[in-house]
Amino acid sequence: QVQLVESGGGLVQPGGSLRLSCAASGSISDIYATGWFRQAPGNQRELVARITRRGSTNYADSVKGRFTISRDDAKNTVYLQMDSLKPEDTAVYYCNALMRTGNNYWGQGTQVTVSS
Repeated sequence: QVQLVESGGGLVQPGGSLRLSCAASGSISDIYATGWFRQAPGNQRELVARITRRGSTNYADSVKGRFTISRDDAKNTVYLQMDSLKPEDTAVYYCNALMRTGNNYWGQGTQVTVSS
C-alpha cells in the first residue's frame, strides 16, 4: 500500500503561481507513475500531469507550458508547479499513485481556487 499526502493548495489571483506537493510513504518501490488529477464541481476527474518512475512526463493540453511536474526521490515527493493560473484551473487537486500491479492510490485532495 501507498499513502499520499498533498499540500500547497490555496487561493491565488489569475496569473499567479502555486506549487503543490505530494509526499508518498509505504510501498514506494512498487509505484509505476505518480500523477496529479483535478476535479471541478460538476466535472469528471481529469489527469493534469504524470511522471513515471523513469522520469517520463505527460500533461493535459490545457496546462502544457504552464504547469511542470517534478519529483525529489530523496524526499519521496512529487511536485506540481502551476504558473499563469487561470480561473478555469480552479478545482480540487488529487495526487495519484499508479502501481506496477495496476492498482491506484489517491491522496485526500487539496483545493486550488483562482479568483480575483
